[in-house]
Amino acid sequence: MIKIGVDAMGGDYAPEATVKGAILALEKVGSDSRIVLFGDERKINSVLSSEGCPADRFDIVATTEVIEMGDHPAKAFQAKADSSITVGFGYLAKGAVDGFASAGSTGAMMVGSMYAVKPIEGVIRPAISSLIPTVTGHPALLLDVGLNVDCKPEVLEQYGLIGSIYAEAVLGIEKPRVAVLNIGEEETKGNVQTKAAYELLKADGRINFVGNIEASYLFSAKVADVIVCDGFVGNTVLKMAEGLYRINKALGCSNAFWDAMNYESVGGTPVLGVNAPVVIGHGCSSPEAIKSMILSTGQVIRAGLTEKLQRAFKN
Repeated sequence: MIKIGVDAMGGDYAPEATVKGAILALEKVGSDSRIVLFGDERKINSVLSSEGCPADRFDIVATTEVIEMGDHPAKAFQAKADSSITVGFGYLAKGAVDGFASAGSTGAMMVGSMYAVKPIEGVIRPAISSLIPTVTGHPALLLDVGLNVDCKPEVLEQYGLIGSIYAEAVLGIEKPRVAVLNIGEEETKGNVQTKAAYELLKADGRINFVGNIEASYLFSAKVADVIVCDGFVGNTVLKMAEGLYRINKALGCSNAFWDAMNYESVGGTPVLGVNAPVVIGHGCSSPEAIKSMILSTGQVIRAGLTEKLQRAFKN
């Protein structure tokens, strides 16, 4: 039995949206899974009652505090010891849950990732990744998308390995193609960072490196399955894609590709390179997005991604 921890108090519309999302996820997580809700027990039970869902379908861990979006992440993580995020990470660190997901404070989630479960030994810097849709219908993986706005070439090389393991374990892509996001395809293009990263990735026999990729091919799946970049560039790409999705939706444009741009279908972004599955959801997550976040967490747990990353960095 795998246990998926969920911060019931995280997100702009919590706990209503989170608990309703958890109810939606019940039918999809499988009989081998149990969802554990962390938060205000009275409020959680109130939502469950209003939805006609028996409370015993979940494990509920009662907490009395909430880390708000405006709180200082590191200070709040320590000061609010009975918050849903802090307690959730405590359970994750001791193995009482197999993964933990929240649409709450991204900063607090990163504090928990770095100091409660800690980076995998050998990983220079963990990354936040995001699945991006392609016209083939199969997603590609982009990392980093906001955690590390400046990256040394050695960090980008590690992203190539981390992304490869994720793509193979979770997305089922054999020998995933890895590329560096750059201003041109030629080996000589780019800044000092990308040129040095190119050389390191090319020399790493564990990675199926295919060279540079221009932004115009990101969503085609024609060039790469895993795209590495620093968090400044990756976050810019992600926000641009979200903006284009909203514009197309407002214009009434709808097809499989644009629909896949909707963050609700992905639900959350995994923190890659730490010692347990951690998934961060969008702050304005709806119940549908929360459901997707929970299912994504379960998928990462079942894939044994953490263990595969740990083995890779032992070598």
